Amino acid sequence: MTHTYKVTGMTCGSCEAKVKSSLLMLPNVTGVEVSKDTQSATITMDKHIALSTFQNALDKKYSITATEHRETTEQAKSWFSTYKPILLIFAYITAIAIIGATHQKTFNWMQAMTIFMAGFFLTFSFFKMLDLNGFAESYSMYDIVAKKLKAWGFMYAFIELALGIAYATNFQPFITNIVTFLVMTISIIGVLQSVLKKRKIQCACLGAVFNLPMSTVTIIEDALMIVMSAAMLLVNI
Repeated sequence: MTHTYKVTGMTCGSCEAKVKSSLLMLPNVTGVEVSKDTQSATITMDKHIALSTFQNALDKKYSITATEHRETTEQAKSWFSTYKPILLIFAYITAIAIIGATHQKTFNWMQAMTIFMAGFFLTFSFFKMLDLNGFAESYSMYDIVAKKLKAWGFMYAFIELALGIAYATNFQPFITNIVTFLVMTISIIGVLQSVLKKRKIQCACLGAVFNLPMSTVTIIEDALMIVMSAAMLLVNI
């Protein structure tokens, strides 16, 4: 991906060199061509990089703006590209849950949530099992329990598998939902801490197979499981 930007504030060859070196130091930037005459910078990158990231990398005397593309559109494309795996998984599981809970033009919300939870835990545990050690390593970077007890990372994948089977077989719904609520509540604490501190670490939700950054998507994922398990608990009380 290559974009050309307007860069103001360059007055000499030294400015060109300084701007070029600053931009080249950024991750995912593979090439930079800078011209003080045209006040521009053509940047080649592996994936779209936010304009604010470029600006923060430059000296305050320089200003960089997008001239040949809409920044909001490119950021949206980049976001969907980054989270495509997890978005597709959620779409498939949601579709299966809706189909499975629809009978003769009636829709059973409880059955839909049960099917969704089963699909969620079985699918996510599958990806964690593909590289269990890699998942445990990534998970220990932010989970409050896995930080102190690395074995929890290995156990967590099997807990998700067990929960998936429990929802799929409707095994002890009350106990299953309590365990889900507790496990996901513990999990979301570490996620919230990492996102609020803006730590640039890999999310382990899909194991070590996909390199997904920690973000609000992870918070929504965990929060959704907490809300659904709490709703199902209230019904079963």
